[in-house]
Amino acid sequence: MKNLVIVESPSKSHTIEKYLGSDYKVLSSMGHIRDLTTTGKYGLGVDLENNFKPSYDIIKGKGKLSKTKLVNDLKKECKSASHVILATDPDREGEAISWHLKEVLGLKDSDYDRVVFNEITEGAIKEAFTHQRKIDDDLVKSQETRRILDRIIGFLLSKFVMYKTKGKHAGRVQSVALKLIVDREREIENFIPEEYYTIEADFKDFKAELKKYQGKDIEVKSKVEADEIISKLSNAYNIDNVESKQKKQPSELPFTTSTMTQMSSNRLGFPAKKTMQVAQTLYEGVDIGSERVGLISYMRTDSIRLSDVFVSDTKKYIADNYGKEYVGYAKSAKKTENVQDAHEAIRPTSIYRTPESMKKYLTTDQYKLYSLIYARTLSSLMADAIVNTTTVDLENNGYIFKANGQIYIFDGYLKVYKEYKEIKDVILPDFANYKSKVIVCSKVEAKQHFTEPKPRYTEASLIKEMEKNGIGRPSTYATIIDKLKDENVVIKDKKFVPTQIGFEVNDKLQQSFSSIINVKYTSNMEDDLDVIADGKSIWYEILNTFWNSFKPMYDKALKEVEKTAAEETGDTCPECGSPLVYRTGRFGQFVACSNYPKCKYVQKEEKQVTEICDCPKCGHKIIEKKTKKGKIFYGCNNYPKCKYALWDKPTGEICDNCGELMVEKNNSVYCPNCDK
Repeated sequence: MKNLVIVESPSKSHTIEKYLGSDYKVLSSMGHIRDLTTTGKYGLGVDLENNFKPSYDIIKGKGKLSKTKLVNDLKKECKSASHVILATDPDREGEAISWHLKEVLGLKDSDYDRVVFNEITEGAIKEAFTHQRKIDDDLVKSQETRRILDRIIGFLLSKFVMYKTKGKHAGRVQSVALKLIVDREREIENFIPEEYYTIEADFKDFKAELKKYQGKDIEVKSKVEADEIISKLSNAYNIDNVESKQKKQPSELPFTTSTMTQMSSNRLGFPAKKTMQVAQTLYEGVDIGSERVGLISYMRTDSIRLSDVFVSDTKKYIADNYGKEYVGYAKSAKKTENVQDAHEAIRPTSIYRTPESMKKYLTTDQYKLYSLIYARTLSSLMADAIVNTTTVDLENNGYIFKANGQIYIFDGYLKVYKEYKEIKDVILPDFANYKSKVIVCSKVEAKQHFTEPKPRYTEASLIKEMEKNGIGRPSTYATIIDKLKDENVVIKDKKFVPTQIGFEVNDKLQQSFSSIINVKYTSNMEDDLDVIADGKSIWYEILNTFWNSFKPMYDKALKEVEKTAAEETGDTCPECGSPLVYRTGRFGQFVACSNYPKCKYVQKEEKQVTEICDCPKCGHKIIEKKTKKGKIFYGCNNYPKCKYALWDKPTGEICDNCGELMVEKNNSVYCPNCDK
């Protein structure tokens, strides 16, 4: 009898089974196996009168992806196993999946153990199996509370949005993210640019900008002011002060989920969803010749910690490959609110697996992201760069112009990170050795500028804002952005722009639910979830406090908020003569009578039919059709009376040999019946 190990991903299971050996069998749950039902009041799957007791059911699936079949198979495996080890992901979501598996598979405490690991390497897996434990119920309750909150707010606010607007969905976190985007757009719309000028003196080898007048900062608001200042300047400037000093430029911290998705967006052009998908493949395992190994540590984290073993190995690698002077230290960041710090930072599982040595085993996207993660982690443990900075003050009739220069005298961490960071030497003359204390200017120029509003959010800047405000968690950033893009509330090119529906949905939500759909409330709720995870709060009491304030608010909004008038199509209802309007349902926009519910007319969508040629069997038309899976074929429109069909597109010509239709494929014409 073997030990049965259950993980989330099938690709992960193959890697782990190789490490554990013949005494273990590793299978996958394919992610979550069950979720809240849609039964009970409001279809929430939660007993609101009984401390929010949740009701769960196996997630539906079809064919090979049937979760019911998967669960039955796992039950059989459990019966024949000597022991069951639940090894789902090392976060709250993974803890909850392990708990669901325990419940569904009927495992007693003596039947199972739980293990967690931050990377999929042989050493890390075997080490994890020496630290087996039971499921952490507090983590499970925290995740369960989050899921119930998301269900209540998502279901009821989505119902409100569908009733009162042209939108379809709302959510606890996504609606706050939408608010950030809408608020920023309104700031831009209401922004009034202000004119200002900079005055720049051009010398032979450098330029200096006006900063002060008679010891005070100066602002130039108009061309008249700028011209007046220039008229008072001579072409001779006094070298008033020269200050040179060395500065250390520290390396960047290792990646968290947030900083990785931001950097990947800015430097690689990857959307957040793509970044997480590629990172998942690097984490789960890649075949590198004779072995399969995870190349990075767990990619859903808000921690910047690195393991002592990794730090030690990396410092040795730096000393051996770059010199002892390049060895730095593991930096720490201030502990901030909303940071769980449950795992390490995102890092390579081995510093000796360089991107160059792994390149032949990786796809182009995997190589780009792995190179970025590797360079960021390696450089974080390297010495600071050292910069010589020079500041020069040039005086002319009481006006002070400043010039700044910098020269990198030791590259430090930039030895490996310069590809991802903009650096530039700005060289000034050697003022200390100038014979004269006066320098002559060749030209003075005033440049017009206008103040600008804050820019629209990109994926990177939106994730940064969400992280700063404690909205969402590392595992949810990509999902939130995807929902916004999919629901027609924002348009995403390079930056997010709210649609008219986005404005409408946000405004209706703010009209009635501003106390819940806001940054502070959402952040505080994350704090409450953390307290539950720490075992310091009772989960259903948090839900009860929320529900007692939310429910009256919801009931009032349904009664009092005016519904947005539906847009008329210009046509009239064929049944009652009322105007036809555009409406939005679960499956998108449709046309219906404005007199609903008195008149329930809904315009049927006319399907476009592409006629190809005459059917050789019955004389009706051969048309283009699709299978249930979307594959195109060609069949008679007289079906089911005539079942003539072809996979390849017919040309309309008849085969002289058999009388069948000729078809076209790969730029050649032939008969599918006699292959001529």
